[in-house]
Amino acid sequence: MNIDEAAEKIKNMEIRGAAKIAVFAVRALRDFALNVEAEDEFDTLISRAATKLLDTRPTAVSLYNGIHYVMKYSGITVNEKKESIKSLADEFIERAERANEQIGRIGEKRIKNGSTLMTHCNSSAALSIIKTAFRKGKKIEVYVTESRPRKQGLITLKELDDEGIPTKFIVDSAVRYFMKDVDMVVVGADTITANGTLINKIGTSQIALAAHEARVPFIVAAETFKFSPKTLHGELVSIEEREASEVLEDEVLDKYSHVTVRNPAFDTTPREYIDLIITEVGAIPPEMAYVIIREYLGYALEEFEG
Repeated sequence: MNIDEAAEKIKNMEIRGAAKIAVFAVRALRDFALNVEAEDEFDTLISRAATKLLDTRPTAVSLYNGIHYVMKYSGITVNEKKESIKSLADEFIERAERANEQIGRIGEKRIKNGSTLMTHCNSSAALSIIKTAFRKGKKIEVYVTESRPRKQGLITLKELDDEGIPTKFIVDSAVRYFMKDVDMVVVGADTITANGTLINKIGTSQIALAAHEARVPFIVAAETFKFSPKTLHGELVSIEEREASEVLEDEVLDKYSHVTVRNPAFDTTPREYIDLIITEVGAIPPEMAYVIIREYLGYALEEFEG
């Protein structure tokens, strides 16, 4: 597929999940570069393609970090540049796959036999922890939220059911009601800021609040490329709002003259509500987010210009 088709798949949420989006975009940029024939315009065409992919999901920092990683390509001739892009893209894809497995191995150690867990939306990193714990022989069950309005919880439900994990499906507004039955909350991340704040699927913050109130550990599973270097310079994370039709069908909304629909895709969870972040390089408190950005993403405060 071409870059326009790839961008549309990300924008329309055919490709979901921050890590999956990043890998898909990096693969698309790699394949596009390998097929560019115009030598004089090579850099310009690659830059335009990268921008088009980045504009699809402004909140997903994994997309930014993945594209940024590939755009560090070098070379004098077009063939050298293509080889560099391919090498960088393949490295990022392999790293993403390894990270997911490592997060599962590290995170499952935090889950006790007989635990009842809760998860929200559909996160490959969070599910890696849950599935790894189950495969280790731990008897667990999982509360899965519906995750309105796109109902990504149905994807999670199927993955857990295919694994044979006992699962209970609940509406988002029932989170506080069932929190008394939960031993641990495990969620993914779209972005983690330099001060350890979590940006994730809308509804995450109210789950974190309910867990905090009930003294239930709230764990975030996040690859290091989910951490945002832009926030080192104080840039705020852009919370995208999606189409009203995801919440109310157009024919229903058209019946009302004074109604608008607000549909933010993400919300913000303060670090005070986060007990631990599980990354592929270890389990860290949210206060160590800056260290991840500096040591594992290669950004220093004085180096990053936005």
